[in-house]
Amino acid sequence: MRVVSLVPSLTEAVALTLPGALVGATDWCSHPAGLDVARVGGSKYPDLDRVRALRPDVVLLNVEENRRADAEALRAVGVPVRVTYPRTVPGALTELGDLLTELGAPTEPDWLRAARRAWATPPRLTTTRRAVVPVWRRPWVVLGGDTFAGDVLRRLGVVNAYDEHPERYPRPTLTELREREPDLVVLPDEPYRFTADDGPEAFPGVPCALLSGRHLTWYGPSLAEAPALLADQLSQPVLAG
Repeated sequence: MRVVSLVPSLTEAVALTLPGALVGATDWCSHPAGLDVARVGGSKYPDLDRVRALRPDVVLLNVEENRRADAEALRAVGVPVRVTYPRTVPGALTELGDLLTELGAPTEPDWLRAARRAWATPPRLTTTRRAVVPVWRRPWVVLGGDTFAGDVLRRLGVVNAYDEHPERYPRPTLTELREREPDLVVLPDEPYRFTADDGPEAFPGVPCALLSGRHLTWYGPSLAEAPALLADQLSQPVLAG
């Protein structure tokens, strides 16, 4: 089995579970550390000629990470693709198990079993917090409803103030964000790298939790440690100075 992954979290999952199967990944595939495979460009604009040259048995894509046009272009030249689209934690765990079995994993990997245990009874905030969750600024983009990251937060005791919005990634103005009067602002470090000095100042007087974007949005081995790590980060918000 020769696998090319255009999804960072799936790159990590395949590399750790099926050593040797992964032959290509995007430039943004940063895990596991020291990954030594051919690079095929970005997730949004991969070099499809480079992908084809690797003679993959399957290319892994995701509805949110990758463009439909690339999936269709690969299919058009006979390259099999597998598209994932988890929107809940249970859905991600099931999809990961099914995918790894399809790729030839003889048994479920230890990290996936650990993730199932970790999410069976995740830690929760002592008080439910109503939050806005920016994932980009200039312009501001926030989590809407029906998203994997939104489900992760909900299971940890955070209610998304935009959960009922018809768009999955609304683009409100900063004024509109402030008018939601959130109890908490959740600021992950990817895809936009929010930091203590870049983000909280836009929400004076509102606690801001700085979260690991990888643990909030990736569905792969990081799911095993995500509940404990994210719960700890959520419980230690900062205020703009």
